[in-house]
Amino acid sequence: MATKPDLMYSVCLIRRYIAYPTKEHLLVVKRVLQYLKGTLELDVFYAREDAIELFAYTDNDHADDYDDRKSTSRYVFKLSGGAVVWALKKQLIVTLSTTEAEYVAVAACACHSI
Repeated sequence: MATKPDLMYSVCLIRRYIAYPTKEHLLVVKRVLQYLKGTLELDVFYAREDAIELFAYTDNDHADDYDDRKSTSRYVFKLSGGAVVWALKKQLIVTLSTTEAEYVAVAACACHSI
């Protein structure tokens, strides 16, 4: 996952159903492996710049998991244009509103930045 951030969401979503996979899950895994085979030449590139800027972006989806109604938080830290840290994680609590889910995502991002 460290060199392929574009696969992070797919792998994390598939991992939720690893205990009881169905035929549909195996088809998704096959599709992810086909995508990986087709993107072997793509890399993350970090350019050297005089001015170093750190940006953090965060987002979530409110209650998007229909199994347990928990939200998923994601954030990325970019240093001079290149992603250095990224995460996608299901929130530990069930939030009652989009605002509360955003607050939980921002708090996790802020804790990681510190």
